[in-house]
Amino acid sequence: MSSLAAYAGLFAVALGAASILPMQSEPVLVALLLLGEQPVWTLVAVASVGNTLGSCVNWLLGRWVERYRDRRWFPVPAEKLARAEGWYHRWGRWSLLMSWAPVAGDPLTVIAGVLREPFWSFLLLVAIAKTGRYVVLTLATLGLT
Repeated sequence: MSSLAAYAGLFAVALGAASILPMQSEPVLVALLLLGEQPVWTLVAVASVGNTLGSCVNWLLGRWVERYRDRRWFPVPAEKLARAEGWYHRWGRWSLLMSWAPVAGDPLTVIAGVLREPFWSFLLLVAIAKTGRYVVLTLATLGLT
């Protein structure tokens, strides 16, 4: 497999995995790590950037969709949105350090957009969380723990 194809595939899957699409980037990263054809740090960087950018798309969607929260067709019921907002207000921007978590992480990034979290603090915290997850996964995969 060419390096460009490996990087592009990993980036696309990592970006999609941060969205509402049913994708997982971890198996792709693990497979590429085990193949050993690309530098480890480059694979971690590509996965981290792709997954972080996917979360930025979620933040932008949150900023955009928030203005329609009073419409009947709004995708999140008012009570669920209120519960998520309460949780976010309780823990604040630091909850974005959990953006790596399956199931709960991606909605957190949307809620951050809805609640108008400043982009630069959002980006920093999400990048730390996403990169940290891939570093731990890489260490575990390569037996370096």
